[in-house]
Amino acid sequence: MATLDPMFQDRLVIRPEIAAALADGQGVVALESTLISHGLPYPANLEVALASEAAVRESGAVPATIAVMDGRVLVGMTSSELEAFATAPAGSVQKASRPSLSAALSLPGLAATTVSATMIAAHAAGIAVHATGGIGGVHRVALGVPGSPVAPTFDISSDLEELGRTPVAVVCAGPKAILDVAATLEYLETRGVPVIAVGQEDVPGFYARSSGVRAHQSVPDIAAAAYQVGHALAMGLGGGILVCVPPPADLALPDDQVHAVVEQAVHEADAAGIGGPALTPWLLARIATLTDGASVRANTALIVNDARVAGEIARRVAAGDFAN
Repeated sequence: MATLDPMFQDRLVIRPEIAAALADGQGVVALESTLISHGLPYPANLEVALASEAAVRESGAVPATIAVMDGRVLVGMTSSELEAFATAPAGSVQKASRPSLSAALSLPGLAATTVSATMIAAHAAGIAVHATGGIGGVHRVALGVPGSPVAPTFDISSDLEELGRTPVAVVCAGPKAILDVAATLEYLETRGVPVIAVGQEDVPGFYARSSGVRAHQSVPDIAAAAYQVGHALAMGLGGGILVCVPPPADLALPDDQVHAVVEQAVHEADAAGIGGPALTPWLLARIATLTDGASVRANTALIVNDARVAGEIARRVAAGDFAN
């Protein structure tokens, strides 16, 4: 378990099942809560949260969904707590990332943890593996557009900084499709974060099997990914490791379709003057409309699949089973 400031230590509530699993050397997988509060409507959000926890258990590990409730960081949530997050009125649940985590802890009410805040809590609790859908990254206009009068926004997710500083393996389906994937990988390389694609050479395209961008490393299967994760974390070099798993083939969208609808949605957002925190949810909702809901089906499938893969990696890493 990481050494924490006593004030943060007092805010951390590790549920008995999680504490027992960690003490027994079992694999544990941290799951974020923004997927519940901000990712999908009710009841799909609760169904995906429960399915993700079940997928972790089926892989031989223990799930630990993380959230903030009334000034406490919950490491592991009860069914009633999951229900509360899933049914909370729109706008009533804060988003807690590294920049906003202390503010969320200083106030009553609910706050859902993003990748960065989930990594902080996971590492503090001694959890080495985190599963999510897609990570945040470098937005397409973050560094400016050549020949465009639009100024650079420097909109870069705190997920990337967290991966560079916190030793947790994050299993995902790649950066979200609306991002600049190539720039995101360059940023991660600068921060010393290995990016591993499982079963293919390209980083997955979130909704699609491929983004067209080559990963830093490629491994043939989950066992090989666990081998890399186990050794990377054991070496104590600091920072995390990103494991990218393509979405299930039967629900993944064609690569060219994803590219086309993302370009259309981004163009429409620019024309409407939508930016800042409102941009990502607007784009995801627009993409869902443009694909007649196929992007939502792909999203839910990849979230559960990532949890399953993370469970197997966590089980192998906890057992020291890096080679088999």
